[in-house]
Amino acid sequence: MLRKKIAVIAGDGIGPEVIAQGLRLLRAVPSLELCADEFPWGCEYYLRTGKMMPDDGIATLSGYDAIFLGAVGAPGVPDHISLWDLLLKIRKSFDQYINLRPVRLLRGAPCPLKNARREDIDMLFIRENSEGEYAGAGEHLFPGRPDEVVLQTGVFSRFGTERVIRYAFETARRLGKSLTSISKGNALNYSMVFWDEVFREIAREYPDVETHSLLVDAASMLMVLHPERFGVVVCSNLFGDILTDLGAAISGGMGLAAGANLNPEGRFPSMFEPIHGSAPDIAGRGIANPLATFWSVSQMLDSFGLFDDAAKVLAAIEDVLTDGRVRTPDLGGTGSTAEVGDAVLRAYTARL
Repeated sequence: MLRKKIAVIAGDGIGPEVIAQGLRLLRAVPSLELCADEFPWGCEYYLRTGKMMPDDGIATLSGYDAIFLGAVGAPGVPDHISLWDLLLKIRKSFDQYINLRPVRLLRGAPCPLKNARREDIDMLFIRENSEGEYAGAGEHLFPGRPDEVVLQTGVFSRFGTERVIRYAFETARRLGKSLTSISKGNALNYSMVFWDEVFREIAREYPDVETHSLLVDAASMLMVLHPERFGVVVCSNLFGDILTDLGAAISGGMGLAAGANLNPEGRFPSMFEPIHGSAPDIAGRGIANPLATFWSVSQMLDSFGLFDDAAKVLAAIEDVLTDGRVRTPDLGGTGSTAEVGDAVLRAYTARL
């Protein structure tokens, strides 16, 4: 029996609804003894206290094996505050420099691409998660004046760029897949030219890994027209953020989009989250799709070394999708969040 202690930040909007279902599934894993402590941080907390999390929040979270995050964002709280003061603060404080987002068409999931086969859409995006365009560097000069100037600076260190690209090469080698680097070196003549140079340098150490380099605009087109071209994909913070939403759209929708924020060395806790956002328009109606949350549970179990349980969770999601009787409205059904949760829990238990 593996014992793990996780911090739960259900967050805002539909976050508490889907995280509750994820916790039900985690507690049903027979090889896991789970201790889950819940923290009421997020936009409601901000509106009460003026802070997204308390001053000692990072110190508190540091004592956990993993963090389970619902969603952050609510009307009345500027997006840059909800993002920078909670989600990005956790990612940066715990050096969660790998963002792992699978783009895979699960068995039974809908796909808007004409004639796309399930095996054609099976990508793993490795997004740099700690610097790049989201480093927060820049300047706002002369606000309110006619000569007002805003500078947003991307930060690409050799250390940060090398480690994410090397992680991607190791992953591609382990999975036996090709590796595609996505950049924009023809326009971003410092950051992306540097990225491309580092990718070529490291590629020489992995002659057994098939490599490709694409501009981000070409990559977005090819993801739709020829998704089978992609295996493992490595890209910067901004491009990874955008392209994985496109990936979600071609592989079942945002209700199936999961993400892991990893500190691969295990010096700090990693964080697992569905990436669909807080969806305040449907919050409280009990119709949010919890499947992305279950996929995040699978990613967490993988990080714990519980590979068999992780695979069974993913298979249970596919069982429910294939059966088709219980689906939330975003997938064309009439089922509730709890009903889909019940169905996945039954399917998982049946596989034990």
